[in-house]
Amino acid sequence: MRSADRTTTRPTFQDQRRQGGIVDFGFIQVPEEDKVHWVRRHFNSVAHKYDFMNTLLSFGIHYLWKHIAVRMMDLQEGQRVIDVCGGTADLSLLAARCLGPGGSIVLYDINWAMMVTGRPKVINAGYGDSIRYVQGDAERISFADNSFDAAMVGFGIRNLTRMDAGFREMHRVLKPGGKLMCLEFSEPVTPWFRALYDFYSFHIMPALGSFLAGCRHAYTYLPESIRLFPDPPQLKKQLEEIGFQDVIYRHLTNGIAVIHIGVKSLGASDEAQLG
Repeated sequence: MRSADRTTTRPTFQDQRRQGGIVDFGFIQVPEEDKVHWVRRHFNSVAHKYDFMNTLLSFGIHYLWKHIAVRMMDLQEGQRVIDVCGGTADLSLLAARCLGPGGSIVLYDINWAMMVTGRPKVINAGYGDSIRYVQGDAERISFADNSFDAAMVGFGIRNLTRMDAGFREMHRVLKPGGKLMCLEFSEPVTPWFRALYDFYSFHIMPALGSFLAGCRHAYTYLPESIRLFPDPPQLKKQLEEIGFQDVIYRHLTNGIAVIHIGVKSLGASDEAQLG
């Protein structure tokens, strides 16, 4: 197990699988086959206070980011949506309001503790029947090709061992013309704000995590994993290489978070039918 250099250039998907089967877990490097266990342990440790800490550490602005992200998906009544790494169901609940009684959502997550933590919110909001829970690995989604009208992932894709596999699976299960939305942390675009944000995320957040959630290590991993995530132009390019088209991105709060939207291209037979 080795520590990574904080100044390392942001990786591409191909960089994630390092020589000798070593991958990043924050600034720690672990065997590729072990990362899923590290991630599971991480979310088991924070699940009970996940929503509270998200709201505290973001000063509540994560709710606005999620509202904007779901609005950019332009969901329609009756559609079928998969919420990958859906956790405590914030995005699922926002999407459910757009889909009407004929729509449905699959909340797909590998961590049962996170799903159980968020389930009361879903029931209390009256969406217990329309939001279905499936526990599974985002790198091997257990649904057939062309199953969903839209796929979304919020603050979860960087936790996968192979992010490219996760995006490829979302592309696979989307119907032709289906839309992908990825909401993820990034770095501020303004230098002075980036410096302030780095101080907050690398020093204040771990201290608050230790004091309020008893999990300093979890809130040390968070900024480290953000630092290693591809920047918006890189991610746009990589999504296009996977097969998404019309990929756009939008900075939120000076770039602390970024929304990427992409569309699964229509196959030749689909285009002929539309023509």
